[in-house]
Amino acid sequence: MTTLEIFDPPMCCSTGVCGPDPDPRLPQFAGDLAWLASCGVRVVRYNLAHEPAAFVANPHVKHLLDRWGPSCLPLVVREDTIAARGRYPTRRELARMAGIPSEEGL
Repeated sequence: MTTLEIFDPPMCCSTGVCGPDPDPRLPQFAGDLAWLASCGVRVVRYNLAHEPAAFVANPHVKHLLDRWGPSCLPLVVREDTIAARGRYPTRRELARMAGIPSEEGL
């Protein structure tokens, strides 16, 4: 089973819609992650504001944070490799990262 880990910048919640400057991409991204999970992909999501230990525990994530600070977030990690940095990938990109054939639900 493929695992994708999402390392989000600090936010009040994963939807990001309750903050002062909501990112309109976040609700779509949350839906895309739910779709991935329904396809059998293990999706784990961490929020810097609530789970900082997860960011320190991953050496790749820690290195990027030490070098670039929170501007490198969000990060998508696939099997211990950084798959996306500084933006939320599209559903098509997530499918490619997870090895899902492009015709499945895109």
